[in-house]
Amino acid sequence: MSRVGKLPIPVPAGCKVHVTDDAVRVEGPKGTLVRPLLPEVAVAVQGNEVVITRKDDSNRARGMHGLTRKLVANMVEGTSKGFTIVLEINGVGYRAETRGNNILWLTLGYSHPIAYQLPAGVTAKVERQVVVTLESADRELLGQTAAAIRRLRPPEPYKGKGVKYATETIRRKAGKAAAGAR
Repeated sequence: MSRVGKLPIPVPAGCKVHVTDDAVRVEGPKGTLVRPLLPEVAVAVQGNEVVITRKDDSNRARGMHGLTRKLVANMVEGTSKGFTIVLEINGVGYRAETRGNNILWLTLGYSHPIAYQLPAGVTAKVERQVVVTLESADRELLGQTAAAIRRLRPPEPYKGKGVKYATETIRRKAGKAAAGAR
């Protein structure tokens, strides 16, 4: 039995979980999320807990058991508390600002500014023009958005310029001057 899959998911006050034959829907103060269910697993709401069980013991069902449990747990946590990812922008003249309806304007050393349209459900706050905080109820969408913004100018190893996660550390390399001094 999957150690992750067998754990019940507590549903906090203010969240509602609705299960149909082919999907699970979670409603909470931060929004509503819907995810289709796989045929190998069954989801049931028992009181204020959600229990995930698998229908048989095949390899695929065993693999999807823990995955489905974690995806539903992320939905419950996202609709109740939400998720955040913090990005930092390093470099002279590199900056960000929000304009209009969920548009993030980024100046990242190119000849033109980049207007990044945030997907529906993701919001951005910019602090001191170099710290971007992304918030969303959908963890998967939030991670994809943060990765797409980071991909616009990934951090380079010599000066550390670029967009990086706040928790990420950049391994710096010595430049040509240090290599020639040996």
